[in-house]
Amino acid sequence: MQGQDKKIDSFTKLHAWQASHRLAIKVFLTLEGLPKNDSLRNQAERSALSITSNIAEGFGRQSLADKKHFYIMARGSAYELQNQLLLAKDIAKINKSHFEELAALSLDSTKLLHGLIRSLSKNADS
Repeated sequence: MQGQDKKIDSFTKLHAWQASHRLAIKVFLTLEGLPKNDSLRNQAERSALSITSNIAEGFGRQSLADKKHFYIMARGSAYELQNQLLLAKDIAKINKSHFEELAALSLDSTKLLHGLIRSLSKNADS
């Protein structure tokens, strides 16, 4: 079970981090054609980076409550990124095929974060 960090020795082995890392890479590569000072590009990149960073920070925390807090923050950043991607598509900063690919990656990341959070909740109840 992913929530049991005792059995996993690195945050990079968490499926939620792996999926979120793939998403972050794709966000950065997709948006690199936009100007560096584009506010939507900057915010989407920050949100994507925040997902993986919060998972990593949560992994390093000792208490289940702290871990869960950071994993919930990561999930919030994932939803923030989904909103930014919708806007980028709607104002034609990214095309439909890029949006669909990013949306699918984002959905994978969010589902895995839900599972990670749920597993911590079950562990806390045990």
